[in-house]
Amino acid sequence: MEILENPFRGKGMDEGVLAGAPWPSVDAEAVRDLLGRCPAAAETPLRQVDGFGAQLWIKDERGRMGLGSFKALGAAYVIAHDAAETGAEDMRGALEGRTYVTASAGNHGLSVAAGAHIFGAQAVIYLSELVPEWFADKLRAKGAEVIRDGVDYEASMVAAGRAATDNDWTLLSDSSWPAYFEVPHRLMEGYLAMAEEVTRQMAEPPSHILLQAGVGGLAGAAAAWFRHVWGDGPQIIVVEPERAPALQESIRDARPVETSGEVSNMGRLDCKVPSLIALKGLARDADAFATISDAEAEAVLGDLAAKGLASTPSGAAGVAALRGLDLSEDARVLCILSEEAEG
Repeated sequence: MEILENPFRGKGMDEGVLAGAPWPSVDAEAVRDLLGRCPAAAETPLRQVDGFGAQLWIKDERGRMGLGSFKALGAAYVIAHDAAETGAEDMRGALEGRTYVTASAGNHGLSVAAGAHIFGAQAVIYLSELVPEWFADKLRAKGAEVIRDGVDYEASMVAAGRAATDNDWTLLSDSSWPAYFEVPHRLMEGYLAMAEEVTRQMAEPPSHILLQAGVGGLAGAAAAWFRHVWGDGPQIIVVEPERAPALQESIRDARPVETSGEVSNMGRLDCKVPSLIALKGLARDADAFATISDAEAEAVLGDLAAKGLASTPSGAAGVAALRGLDLSEDARVLCILSEEAEG
């Protein structure tokens, strides 16, 4: 595991293309108000787990709104917000005639599909050839149209953007780039529901927080909220695959960096380009950026499954990184189990 200390901690990196990006939201009240109107919304548990050296608390997102991951709070929240803005008394048909399109390496697409289905819209999900067919079937079961295009996530994202322009569809990406900030900013805001639950569920703040990252949306939103509530006390470490260290390399080079490399078994984290909103926030809020190998991510799964916490290399990446840190038994560590096991 490689760890890079963050030289921008506390002040951020707000130059060049990042200057136009908004800071991550900390308006958890807006999220609570909207989710309170959703019958599927419910808190997920915070579990204390032994056997990992330090005192470990795991936020278990595997049951979030019946969709199997924290991503249920993202795209579906954006779509619910759009439905609420129509002023329709019955929001279930508020978005009829509207189509949302995105690329997905996994659970983001499921959140788009579910949100569109609930509020009467259509969903079109672009998948690369790397995404397994069983996941494509899960999307179709939610009513989405699935289109295969591209050898990797980045290529399928280009195809989705082109389709949005050609068909006048709404592009709903979980990443952000110049001139595309409003939708992903709101999407990240949805993740505050999870972070706000954590700060109520923990009796006292953790000493260390390990947040896994792909484009960085979850990590950026959660870190902003934890700093908002807990201040500078916790050590926040962002965890990425060593084959997709987009955030770490961006911090190292003091600018957004597109990385390249082999495909990682941490498929939902295998994103080579960082979200600008997430990078801006994490440059201010994270203490360090760590990368782990595929083997390190895989090694922790058996121990978690034995404790009834079966997940994937992506979902358990934060816990995997804990094993690479030399922490005392008194350390209070918070990790997020971000998705259920596959299949």
